[in-house]
Amino acid sequence: MEALVPVLPYAEIILSILLIVGIVLQQRGATLGGAFGGDNFASTFYKRRGAERFLFKATIVIATLLVLSAISNFLLAPR
Repeated sequence: MEALVPVLPYAEIILSILLIVGIVLQQRGATLGGAFGGDNFASTFYKRRGAERFLFKATIVIATLLVLSAISNFLLAPR
């Protein structure tokens, strides 16, 4: 476990960059009105398929890994 402590901050940086990229790639078709609460219900209810589904699930996995690495960094870091 001691060898893991110096690597965790770098893993968090890489995971956070991947999470940002994954979220930005999912913003395809989003309008400025939708960002501020506009009524765009036609584009909110649809089934994800193919690469979009993979990107959605990968973003969830990356976010989970980022949270777990942050918690483990907090618990394992020397005080």
